[in-house]
Amino acid sequence: MAKAGARQKNDALTRLASLIDQSRFALKAANAADIQRATAAGNDAAFVDRLTLSDRGINTMIEGVRQIIGLADPIGEVSHLRKQPSGISVGHMRVPLGVIGIIYESRPNVTIDAAALCIKAGNATVLRGGSEAIDSNKFLAGLIQQALSAAGLPEDGVQVVPTTDRQAVSAMITMPQYIDVIVPRGGKSLIERISQEAKVPVIKHLDGICHVYIDDEADVEKAIRIADNAKTQRYGTCNTMETLLIAGPVADQVLPKLIEIYRTKQVELRVCAETRNHLARLGLNQNGIIDATEEDWDTEYLAPILAVKTVDGLDGAMEHINAHGSKHTDAIVTENYSKAMRFLREVDSASVMVNASTRFADGFEYGLGAEIGISNDKIHARGPVGLEGLTTYKWIVLGQGEVRQ
Repeated sequence: MAKAGARQKNDALTRLASLIDQSRFALKAANAADIQRATAAGNDAAFVDRLTLSDRGINTMIEGVRQIIGLADPIGEVSHLRKQPSGISVGHMRVPLGVIGIIYESRPNVTIDAAALCIKAGNATVLRGGSEAIDSNKFLAGLIQQALSAAGLPEDGVQVVPTTDRQAVSAMITMPQYIDVIVPRGGKSLIERISQEAKVPVIKHLDGICHVYIDDEADVEKAIRIADNAKTQRYGTCNTMETLLIAGPVADQVLPKLIEIYRTKQVELRVCAETRNHLARLGLNQNGIIDATEEDWDTEYLAPILAVKTVDGLDGAMEHINAHGSKHTDAIVTENYSKAMRFLREVDSASVMVNASTRFADGFEYGLGAEIGISNDKIHARGPVGLEGLTTYKWIVLGQGEVRQ
């Protein structure tokens, strides 16, 4: 896989995109079996949503593969080449990480996203999806292996672990002689367990407690549109807003419209005492609105539940985010350039946004084609992990017979 050139890898990916498109009916049938099992097992709506491959989801998978085809092949790229006084030239060459183990739950689209990125980055891949998506994942693995074989690449360059036995995870994360990096995608408990037990380096994020802060110098209509989308466009994703922060001076302007939107969409609100006071003074209907607890500020709901807090301006917002956030994605809505720049500099998260919905924080929307995951860490990758995050570099030295004196 590491030796394959860009043309051969793109050929495999082109064939994969076509196979997915041609196999929609059979793919949805395999996915339906997974959905039926998940529903019968009593999993909630957010879980089933993450598991479901709709036509739109399949189109997104195909488009993601095609975007990856259009990206420059990073492997072999030489950078930072500079001449030393000794006469040698020293630089970096980008190389694959090696064998990447990916452990994930629910989302069968991860099978395609991860495989396509790993193929383009010259890595071999071992995929261990959740038992709830075993039929979808096996079907997709078959398509991937067909595409690899047709392009003259080893079909076992991408493998899906065929067993649902949880011991397979324990085996993968303790085999550094076979696997170079583990990327877990799933619930917090899974990722915590892997992080604690792994003997293989891990690229991870634990949770997505994302914030939108509406500044007192925000465009109110813009703020309402962003706060609506960041929470309600989709509930079960790690880049969904979980806490809305509102500057006190603008609370009376934004709360009436937002309360109406969230009530219409059946979003449960958990509010701080000051927000409750604003609602009372405005005479707004408070049925179904409950008082927030300290635990709410540290909770990733992945559901139609939103914590709302009125804060004392930009400093109060950043203090809250840095204390309670998960370093995933946070956004400010403001028309004040200086405040926007302060927010970008001082909020310590993998993605920090100005006047945009947190829902944009993924590899597809960032133009990476797809992502293998989102990292809250600072080493080795941060934010959506695309092609570059699946590579490393080695030092190269170019000489003309120089010897060290």
